[in-house]
Amino acid sequence: MSALQELFERGQKSLPGGVCASTRLNQAIGHPLYIDHATGPNLHDVDGKTWLDMSCGHGAALLGHGHPAVQDALRRSADLGICCAHDMLPHVEVAETLVQLIPCAERVRFTNSGSEATLHALRLCRAATGRDHIIRFTGHFHGYHELTYIGGHVPADRLADASSFVESPGIPEPMAQFIISLPYNDLDAVEQALRSRASEIGTVILEPVDFNSGGIGPQPGYLEGLRKLTQQYDVLLFFDEIQSSFKKSTGGAQADFGVTPDICTIGKSLGGGMPLSAICGPATLMDQYKPVGEVQHSGTFMAPLPSILCAQAFLEQVTDPQFYPNLLGRFDHFYAGLDEIIERRGLPVQAPRHGARFGLMMGLEDSPIDYSDALLHRRDIMLDFIRHAASGGVYFHDYGGGPCHHGFSAAHTDTDIDTILQVMDDAFAAVADGFSVGATLALQR
Repeated sequence: MSALQELFERGQKSLPGGVCASTRLNQAIGHPLYIDHATGPNLHDVDGKTWLDMSCGHGAALLGHGHPAVQDALRRSADLGICCAHDMLPHVEVAETLVQLIPCAERVRFTNSGSEATLHALRLCRAATGRDHIIRFTGHFHGYHELTYIGGHVPADRLADASSFVESPGIPEPMAQFIISLPYNDLDAVEQALRSRASEIGTVILEPVDFNSGGIGPQPGYLEGLRKLTQQYDVLLFFDEIQSSFKKSTGGAQADFGVTPDICTIGKSLGGGMPLSAICGPATLMDQYKPVGEVQHSGTFMAPLPSILCAQAFLEQVTDPQFYPNLLGRFDHFYAGLDEIIERRGLPVQAPRHGARFGLMMGLEDSPIDYSDALLHRRDIMLDFIRHAASGGVYFHDYGGGPCHHGFSAAHTDTDIDTILQVMDDAFAAVADGFSVGATLALQR
């Protein structure tokens, strides 16, 4: 028995499923990938196998694993005593940097996870507007809490009543009364909801790029249309940029598309691999948090020193004038190669992308517009593709449902990308016959 399989059996005796988070079990390979250590673009598992990582901590490791500046920041935090429950100079400095970088930011509050960030931000939105109902979009993800884990990844047979679909047992059914779940990229649906229920709706929340359905981007004019409608009906526009922040620029998708929301959440990459997210918005909104206003947001471990110092190191890296030009060169190299493979092999595969993250949507002839298109994704082929890529030493993560996001880091070299593209080409060749076998599978999530 391999060390990995032995650890999996051992882990299941003390951890549900042998993991600390549900989606860490990669259903394509049948077990979690237990890691011994990680360096740059590589994962080194407990069996001694080295993998080129195309998950990158689900987007958190934009610099790669164990970047020297991040490692130095962790050592410095130990030297300073890993002080918690107090703010220090670096907290102010990181906030000041974010105010300069993020278009909607005049004030910043830190959290650890993205789920915490959206939870605390939505509480602020409800307090500021006095309205409890939220428009959200099918296929988007805003955390595992009761406020928004409703009406997101909905089975195909529930789309007509997506707003009532509670995504996990244990969430009280009455929470669904506050959710209005609509299709992405459909402005008419948003306008109709706002016109008919303006007195109830206080917030429109979305991922400006829907990474959680494979990276579906906004149609031309869509984000601008949302901005106009939310201003017309005095509703807050909330960009959940936990995933999209820093993937293409320091300003996130709001800078990339030129549309400034009323409030945003950023994270994932921000901590340089350490847990850190942030809520960003104008002073008039953010100063409604205590101790200035009345809205509660607190916690002993909000922005612990190791995470803040790692964020400071991360921001120093991404604000280097050469960082994004170098990363954009890798974008061009990788995506040109990926598109060539798909076209040469004549495969019905779509690969929507934004910056360093992209999706692979198997069995789709046309570019996806919304979640209903994502439901056409052939998960059976994707699982087979991941298994073939794994045999070539390239790690793609399966999230246990529909098409999701993959990506690379600044640590991936051109040689790494060439290796990855060759493995992907071989994997596509191995699964090509599957596209003509069987019916399109609707995903059940």
